[in-house]
Amino acid sequence: MDKYIDLYLDYLMYQKHYSDLTILNYRDDLEFFKEYVDKKKIPFLDIDYSFIRKFYNYLDDKKYSKNTISRRISSIRSFYKYLARNGYVNYNPFSLTKGPKKDKLLPKFLYYNELEELFNACDLDDFYGVRDRLLLEMLYATGMRVGELEKVKVKDINLYDNSIKILGKGNKERIVYFGEYAREILDMYLDLRDDSCEYLFINNKKTRLTARGIRYILDKIVKEASLNTKVSPHMLRHSFATHLLNEGCDLLSVQELLGHESLRATQVYTHVTNDRLKDVYLKSHPRGNVKVGNDDEI
Repeated sequence: MDKYIDLYLDYLMYQKHYSDLTILNYRDDLEFFKEYVDKKKIPFLDIDYSFIRKFYNYLDDKKYSKNTISRRISSIRSFYKYLARNGYVNYNPFSLTKGPKKDKLLPKFLYYNELEELFNACDLDDFYGVRDRLLLEMLYATGMRVGELEKVKVKDINLYDNSIKILGKGNKERIVYFGEYAREILDMYLDLRDDSCEYLFINNKKTRLTARGIRYILDKIVKEASLNTKVSPHMLRHSFATHLLNEGCDLLSVQELLGHESLRATQVYTHVTNDRLKDVYLKSHPRGNVKVGNDDEI
């Protein structure tokens, strides 16, 4: 089974252009399934519906969250779809099964004042401080995924209209934009950086800064800013979308900027903005949060 897993992961990396983190998640899910199959001593190419039901029961017994179970099943289903498409199995045994519905978790985002604290934690008198500030500015200004940001090359940036051509999920190109705050830091960074590397963000070895390196830098900035919250690059993407909608941007435009194939993926942010609007209304409207007394008080 290891051979087929490696073939599939190579397909995801070189043809689908999935991020390193996504591929690691797929590997983890498939290795988990492989352990179960090996334990049951059943050839993985011969599993059927009854075997899958037993596997589902096993996941339930392990008390995994609905989201974890759903992700594992989705990874395995995609793996068998690949096997069927390439003739390794006659059909995808997972095609007629469904995992549990995911728990609806609203995306976490940063407030403006928290973002300002992160930006101000970077030392602009130091080259790497300028680089780190630009990382933050670009993640928040464009809504890029960290796997997209690490692959941005200097030649992908159009300085005439403050845009960047990026390669997103599924090898699909899209254009994202950045404002004057990011442009100011970008100009400063380009004047200081070594031109020997084609990628925009470089490490101390003058080679491409990886997604893991970006996460490490972000953790360092959060610590220096003394924020009492866990911040990930994706949280800046969530902040980008949430703040755009808060300021009146239409949903279809946000969908295009984020590179979502389905509008459903973008609609999750409307729940965040709706909750905020409700909170503002209840706190601000004179009759928004009144407590009615008993009949004697009326």
